[in-house]
Amino acid sequence: MGGLDDAPVRLFCLPHAGGGAASYLAWRERLGPDVEVLAVVPPGREARHREEPYRRMAELLPPLTEAVVPYADRPYAIFGHSLGAAVGYELARALSAGPAGPPLCLFVSGRRAPRRPALGRRHLMSDQELLSVLAALGGMPEELLGHPDLIRLLLPLLRADFELSETYEQLPGARLKCPVLALGGAADPEVPPAQLAEWRHVTTGTFGLRIYRGGHFYLTEALPELARTIGAEIGRTMGLAPAGNNERSY
Repeated sequence: MGGLDDAPVRLFCLPHAGGGAASYLAWRERLGPDVEVLAVVPPGREARHREEPYRRMAELLPPLTEAVVPYADRPYAIFGHSLGAAVGYELARALSAGPAGPPLCLFVSGRRAPRRPALGRRHLMSDQELLSVLAALGGMPEELLGHPDLIRLLLPLLRADFELSETYEQLPGARLKCPVLALGGAADPEVPPAQLAEWRHVTTGTFGLRIYRGGHFYLTEALPELARTIGAEIGRTMGLAPAGNNERSY
């Protein structure tokens, strides 16, 4: 992860289970020159594929926070999807308690609020069962299913990420004070809007909820609209747009 430009705001993006920086390549153009997109690459994927992935949040958070702090030297926001939403939430809390201070906004996408336990124990499934679940959610490209060698390389990471997600319980610490915006797909079979709305309890700041067309991986199809929402919220927290009520729905 490295700084690319002198944009006034940085957006740290945390990937879903099995995902990496590639998930956010198109975001840089969509968000424009005022937001520098920094995609976080945890161990076990892409350029770090030889490193052992983390399986517990308490083990991941300290090195992640240490790696991010040098880049939180200007106003910043955090976005995370699915597993990345839980990681982003804990990262926001850790940074808020340190010299970096709180983010402008935390964007949590496609995940239940921390007060709810994670679904199932998918990291204990057979390879075929795990692949079937991913395919049903839209998280496994059909073209990848025709390459068993690639799947064999990907499965250990997926299993580790699901273990990280499914064993996660909210870590000790204070509530956030920054704005939180929860995002999701209207047809997401895992996270209905009512459960997304429970993210309002993690902050004393403003809360908003926005639902898009699509399922669990609504992001690709909804990216233009999603980017506008993120840009507008960052602008609002920077004082470039009028402040709204304490709780906002879109």
